[in-house]
Parts: sequence; C-alpha cells; structure tokens
Amino acid sequence: MGTAVVNTGTENSIWGGGESKKPLKAGYGKMMMWFFILSDALTFSGFLAAYGFSRYKFMDAWPIADEVFNHFPFFHGVDAPMYYVALMTFILVFSSVTMVLAVDAGHQMNKKKVSLYMFLTIIGGIVFVGSQAWEWKNFIKGEYGAVETKGGQVLQFVDLDGKRVKLSEFVTASHKERVQHTANKGVWYESEKELPNYSMQDVIAGFSKNTNLRLRIQKLDEKGHKIILDRKESVSKLKNNGIGIIEGANLTKNEYGSPLFANFFFFITGFHGFHVISGIVLNLIIFFNVLLGTYEKRGNYEMVEKVGLYWHFVDLVWVFVFTFFYLV
Repeated sequence: MGTAVVNTGTENSIWGGGESKKPLKAGYGKMMMWFFILSDALTFSGFLAAYGFSRYKFMDAWPIADEVFNHFPFFHGVDAPMYYVALMTFILVFSSVTMVLAVDAGHQMNKKKVSLYMFLTIIGGIVFVGSQAWEWKNFIKGEYGAVETKGGQVLQFVDLDGKRVKLSEFVTASHKERVQHTANKGVWYESEKELPNYSMQDVIAGFSKNTNLRLRIQKLDEKGHKIILDRKESVSKLKNNGIGIIEGANLTKNEYGSPLFANFFFFITGFHGFHVISGIVLNLIIFFNVLLGTYEKRGNYEMVEKVGLYWHFVDLVWVFVFTFFYLV
C-alpha cells in the first residue's frame, strides 16, 4: 500500500521549508540567535532607561565619572581619568574585529585562520573580564573617603582648587580603640561588617587643623558644578551633621555620591560581564570543535557565524554601557 503525498499549498513559498526555502535565507539556528539578541537588547534597553531616569532625578548627588574611574594598573597615585576604561573598550571592540576575521575565514574553509582568530577573540574577552574585575575592586575599595550626614548625604573633602583630597592626607587615626557594633552589643538591629580606618573625631580634628580644606556637598550651582562651602560653613557642617565615615562603595554606601549609582553600576556592568563570560565559554567550545575538525566534516563554519552574532551584540551593548556610565 503506497503512502499518499499531501500538498500543503506552501511548497513554492519561501516559508515552505527545505534547505533552499530558509526564511530570510537564514537557517533555524541563526534565526533563533537573532530572536535571542532582540529580546536581550530590550532587556538592556530597560536597564539603561531606568539608569537614565534615576540619574536625572538625583542629578545633584550623582558621582563624577572622572573621579570614580581614574585608576590605571601599575601607576599608583597617577590621575588617569577614563584611560583604563577606554583601553578596556578598545580591547573588546578589537576582539569583535578578530571575530569578523574568524567568520570570514570560515567562509573560505580556512581552518588554520579560524583557529587563530577565534583564539585572539577569546584572549580579548578574558582580558576584558579581568579588567572589569579590577575596576570593581577599585570602586569597592574607594579612593578618597567621605563623611555621611544625618540626612544621608555625602560630604567630600576638597582643596582650595576644588580637587578631591583623601582622608589619609589630613587625618591621623587616634589610639583610642572602638568596639565594633554587633547585634549583641548595643545595636540590636544591625551589625558593622568592619570598622572604618578613622572615627568622626579623627576627621574633625584633622579637618580643623588643615585650613586649606573645604567641604563639597551634593548640590549643583547654576553652572552645574558641585557646590563648595566656605571654611566656616564647612567646619559647621562637618561638626553638626557628620555621623559616619564612608570608604569605598557598596549597595548601601557610596563615597562618590548616590548609592543608587553603585547599585546600577554593579548590576548592569555585572550583567554585561556575565554575557561576556558566557560568550567566552561559547567561543571556547567552538574553538575546540574547530581544532577537532568538526566543521570541516560538516562542510561549513556556520556555528562560528552564530556565536559571532552573539559576540558582536555583547560588544555593541558595552558601547552603550560605556557611554551611559563613563561619558555622559
């Protein structure tokens, strides 16, 4: 008994299936990658939009990027605003170039070149993730230190030229020992993770001795610059409103300004870093398959092109993250 052939009416349509009838001339895997990229792009757009609205609402308290990201490896104490972040960005963009070369070599069925350019792409991704971890470490550790007020504002120390001054440059820690606050020692509702290097008394004493210091508050003048108090106002503000020392940044405190900036920074850059790590893992899998000759046997390097789409997306997202957090 023969099998009946059923015509669906779509045999001559581009959506009718078959290798020569691929939608938009793209295979199933590539189409699914595009769908994933589109959905992920919407996710990042939502995060960055929320960041933009929050920055607009708390504009006065928002940190100055040149003061936050001014470190460079092996150049301790050198003020290099944005240099290292720019280098990170260049490395990631360059890895996107090597990925393009790997895809092009795949079209030419050149296994040796595909292996080389995939390897360079992986190295670029690893260097970028390592650099991002180094930036996190410096952001968490802090650079200058500041004082928190009763209203939750941040008071920063500057010299007569308006440049930030570190606590360590004018404060000397006293010999008096202070007991760390724990849940069973007086403060029942919270515990300190660690004691700050200085007490408020140490800061007030050091500030009073150094007449060249001023306080910068979280308000902007008509020109959009942070307001710097005069000497008398600075001393009064510090003595009457200062309640604690802030060193570095975390999810609740931020010596550079609003803690909300730290929340967004950790979440968005961390989310992007997770994407980069995922891309490195995918690239490693494809790289070893290339070495094993898997795609030579298949007769195409389409998998390299698929993972390349993802890698280009990760690079493009970083351009927007870099613009929002570091440049604007």
